[in-house]
Amino acid sequence: MPHEIPERRLGQPRHLRIVTVGAGAAGLNLAYQLERHMKVVDHVIYEKSPEVGGTYSPAPEILEYFKRLAKKYDLYRFIKLGHQVVGAEWISSEGIWKINIKVLETNAIIEDWCHFMITASGILNNWKWPDIPGLYSFKGQLMHSASWESNTTWKDKTVAVLGCGSSGVQLVPTMQPTVKKLITFIRTPTWITAGFAQSKAGPNGANFAFSQERKNEFKTNPDAYLRYRKEIEHELNSRFKFIIKDSPEQEEAVKFAENEMRTKLGEDSPLIKHLLPTFAVGCRRPTPGNGYLEALTKDNVQVVTDAISEIVTSGIKLTTGEVIKVEHFRLGTNGVQLGDQWKERPKGYMSLAVDNFPNHFMFLGPNAPIGHGSVLPILEQATKYIMQMLYKCQTGGVKSVVVKAAAVEDFTRHIDEFMKRTAWSSHCRSWVKNGTIDGPIVAVHPDSRIHWFHMLEDPRHEDFEWESLSPNRFAYLGSGFLMKEEEGRDTAFYFDDPAAGFERIRY
Repeated sequence: MPHEIPERRLGQPRHLRIVTVGAGAAGLNLAYQLERHMKVVDHVIYEKSPEVGGTYSPAPEILEYFKRLAKKYDLYRFIKLGHQVVGAEWISSEGIWKINIKVLETNAIIEDWCHFMITASGILNNWKWPDIPGLYSFKGQLMHSASWESNTTWKDKTVAVLGCGSSGVQLVPTMQPTVKKLITFIRTPTWITAGFAQSKAGPNGANFAFSQERKNEFKTNPDAYLRYRKEIEHELNSRFKFIIKDSPEQEEAVKFAENEMRTKLGEDSPLIKHLLPTFAVGCRRPTPGNGYLEALTKDNVQVVTDAISEIVTSGIKLTTGEVIKVEHFRLGTNGVQLGDQWKERPKGYMSLAVDNFPNHFMFLGPNAPIGHGSVLPILEQATKYIMQMLYKCQTGGVKSVVVKAAAVEDFTRHIDEFMKRTAWSSHCRSWVKNGTIDGPIVAVHPDSRIHWFHMLEDPRHEDFEWESLSPNRFAYLGSGFLMKEEEGRDTAFYFDDPAAGFERIRY
């Protein structure tokens, strides 16, 4: 077949339609950056909730920030709230996704399509009730921490909190001062650690309110605000060293956490043997617990370490036969679902792509660095990677791109081997191992956060299979001219900065 020269310019963007699932921090940032940096793009975000947002603590203040941001940058015009993506099918002949969306207000199913589908639904949005016999027979109020009813009151009530993970550790000290009685069920030991960026926290690692003077300084002096933010991030990034097994930092973390727990619970407290772990700090998610240990020692708090047999109408029945009567039942478990396509084990490529899913990228996929510090810089770096891939497809005559299965397997093999060096591989049951004790670690990146950032700077195109729009892969070169020339822009740009082009050569 003779090769035809298309009448287009090198770098000329083709029209792309992009659908993003989720209008949390990732979806909002992607919408903002697409608008700023890419051309000829139609973008729609489907969000199942009635408002933008995501998973955050404390919720009201950060929710208002996201809403304010979406309004300030006119991002709501891309977003369809109350719309849940329920299915998607790749049509290889057309190079598009066909998508089914449920309109939650009417339960109607509508259809849409896109060249690229981006999953930005987060890792904590598909919560689930624990599998406890009789759960729904409980006659009091049943509530999950991931689906909180803001108008609920627990003052002068008897409340049970199941779990001592990150949610349970936040619930107990918050509710303890006003409940009649709080009964917390602790199944497994956990390390209660210092707060992240401890040097910038309030007393005992607590949050605090900035003074008006400090807020004015940040507002009028961007350099001071940037310096403050970088100091926090530097401390977060430096903490990663403790996750390495048998390192001095791990030893110090164990000493500090154990001393804190013994001091706050009391050296002779019977809780010590139930709460103090034998595994490394970090095997389970490190849990900063401002006020948690102190709350466990209060007169109106009962700690139950016996196993739960079932839920009955009046409360919780233990394997000992005892029934503990409660009025409210709070579930502080972390229900994380990474998708049905990973039933045996979630595997991905650099947490951003999965084999057999062309033209699909994701935020916070398998082995993302979600246990390493603030998630927002992670989402920002992932956005840059995804947009580099979109830009190459848009301007390079690419119909579809999909990561190679061999690349996913090699990446997984590297992760499994390196994880042996980390505290995550210690003998403990953890959600990062899909709820197993010694299973593969599927939910966190094995290396430091900035290691992951650097890894994403230059996409390894050789790890992907590329299908061109034209039978000739070089058709994108077009008719011999650049878009710069057609648009009358500077054609001697190469004299502006002699160092331009060497940015990626750095160590």
